[in-house]
Amino acid sequence: MEHKKTTNQSAWSVFLIFLRLGLTSFGGPVAHLGYFRDEFVIRRQWLTEKNYADLVALCQFLPGPASSQVGLALGISQAGYLGAFAAWLGFTLPSAFMLVGFALGIAHHGDMMPLGVLHGLKVVAVAVVAQAVWGMACNLCPDRQRVSLMACSACGMLFFTSVWAQVGVIICAGLVGMLMVRPTTCVVHNPMSISISRRTGGIWILLFIVLLVVLPTLTQLLSEQWLAMVDSFYRAGALVFGGGHVVLPLLQAEVVPSGWVTNEAFLAGYGAAQAVPGPLFTFAAYLGASMTQSPTGWLGGILCLIAIFIPSFLLVAGALPFWEQLRANAKVQAALTGINASVVGLLLAALYQPVWSSAIQQPQDFAVALVAFIALMFWKLPPWLVVLSCGLIGWLLNIAL
Repeated sequence: MEHKKTTNQSAWSVFLIFLRLGLTSFGGPVAHLGYFRDEFVIRRQWLTEKNYADLVALCQFLPGPASSQVGLALGISQAGYLGAFAAWLGFTLPSAFMLVGFALGIAHHGDMMPLGVLHGLKVVAVAVVAQAVWGMACNLCPDRQRVSLMACSACGMLFFTSVWAQVGVIICAGLVGMLMVRPTTCVVHNPMSISISRRTGGIWILLFIVLLVVLPTLTQLLSEQWLAMVDSFYRAGALVFGGGHVVLPLLQAEVVPSGWVTNEAFLAGYGAAQAVPGPLFTFAAYLGASMTQSPTGWLGGILCLIAIFIPSFLLVAGALPFWEQLRANAKVQAALTGINASVVGLLLAALYQPVWSSAIQQPQDFAVALVAFIALMFWKLPPWLVVLSCGLIGWLLNIAL
């Protein structure tokens, strides 16, 4: 695919783009990467397919929510630090607002979203991820060696489901890539527009480590509830590998035994978090609003939401300047050839588990997913329209059947 060099965006335009994605990106972290690819690689051409795969590979290495970190990096490339904040705010605001509202009383008014609609949104995630896998495989796995590496990576993730297996698969793929690509091979490097220096990046990484060490000590010394909340949610965002689904049980271990949130409230919010678009890390806003001790409500929700995402800001801003320079190195380029094929394999494995396995339960589900895939892949309908249509179809099928 030919890539057009695009001009940088204003922070406001970045916010509006990500706000629309935050309102329509159902299906969890893997589906979000599919939405991002369609929006920023295919439609807006902010970056090439290879740049996008490289960026996804970096964020898979970093702890925290990979899809949100990809969004932060895209925001930085278009409008600097303000663009990163705008991308995060737009993508995060809708689900955070809905979950805080749920915590403050929506649960008392019954189920606001019919089961059929929720199931339809799960089904459309199958089509979104399948489209991303197909498109990325065509561009990043053009020969039998890389197709084989993609398949091996997918099998590895299906046989070994731990978070560390994902990191191990990517490392192995990088080593294989260095052997597959000859030093004489000319690999074009299209750098992202990153205005952060390596020195500044080092400062951000140092601040990430300092907060990780200092916050627990301050919590012990000052015994302030708000500081304890910041410490718990910062550590959850800083130390979790594997994205949103992995952080949920870790947060339960932080907030339920301590008595901050009842187990019943936690489980209710867990279900609500699956029904809203946007990143699953916004579950932190629900927990902050549900606290039994002050701060709670909107203040608690905002505090916990910011605390869990701060590590992502620091890590992305710290890693990008080093990553951009490393990507220009011939050996790193060779390794990335293998890593990119592996990333497609990771998405392929995720297409089966958890996306397919949780959504396709009967023949009608497969039919809806197939129609959604064709609408996205060949009719080129906008994802938000396909998402809303599948939610409506799921509701109608629930009534009919």
